[in-house]
Amino acid sequence: MPDLKGLYHDLVRFETELWAVVDARLRGECDLQLTWFEIMQRLGQAPGKRIQDLAGDFAISVGGTSKVVDRIEAAGYCRRIPNPNDRRSALLELTEEGRIKLSQALPVFEDELDRRFRSVLGAAELERMELSLRLLRASAFSETGRAA
Repeated sequence: MPDLKGLYHDLVRFETELWAVVDARLRGECDLQLTWFEIMQRLGQAPGKRIQDLAGDFAISVGGTSKVVDRIEAAGYCRRIPNPNDRRSALLELTEEGRIKLSQALPVFEDELDRRFRSVLGAAELERMELSLRLLRASAFSETGRAA
């Protein structure tokens, strides 16, 4: 029988260790922390998101998301634009400088993921892992009614 407690601890430790090495590499090579990269990557994929949308995407608080976006904006990597459908909120988009920074960071991020995943696991194992995590997240979402 699988050791679920051990699996839990391994999964949490792996996530923490993975975050740390990817963050260190992005900071060292691109002067960009992983938290900012994640938000910028999402804005690069889907411009025009609101703070609330980003918070939902990452399953984090609106206040925490707002603070991170404030810092990214102060660095000149994103900007708020008026929301034509709701005066109370703004839409977010990357600036040209933000798009350049993201394009510099993306290959570093992808290379580190290759080093941590593809160099260790085969394609079938990665596909199985991806499916398993999606199933677990979907199950957590259906039980809580919130994004996992």
